[in-house]
Amino acid sequence: MKPTAAELDILSILWEHGQATVKEVHETLNKQKPTMYTTVLKHLQIMQEKGLVRRDEQNKAHIYRAAAAKSETQKNLVSDMLERVFRGSAAQLVQHVLESKSASPEELKEIRKMIRQAEKEKAAGDKR
Repeated sequence: MKPTAAELDILSILWEHGQATVKEVHETLNKQKPTMYTTVLKHLQIMQEKGLVRRDEQNKAHIYRAAAAKSETQKNLVSDMLERVFRGSAAQLVQHVLESKSASPEELKEIRKMIRQAEKEKAAGDKR
């Protein structure tokens, strides 16, 4: 399930805090941009129906937590974008990212490290 931009904002809060009540999510979102409490509540209810969050109903205040880890959600979103926008070409994706946002020397070093690791894993997989 792909979250909308508003749902990603809420998920980011839940990933950061681990869990939160509607009130806590609302207060955090409201610091970033004016948001109605009822809007946050409705989003969380929809997100629960979609399977994006889980709700603990044992206490008076319902506590929400993300259903999937941040890394899993990011991986799914990138995979979807890679297929839909770049027709599966990782090279085109990386090219567009590097053209649209300047990477620091540290980030470029980390990218090179990731490429070397991927090459090692690919070579090990080919030997099996």
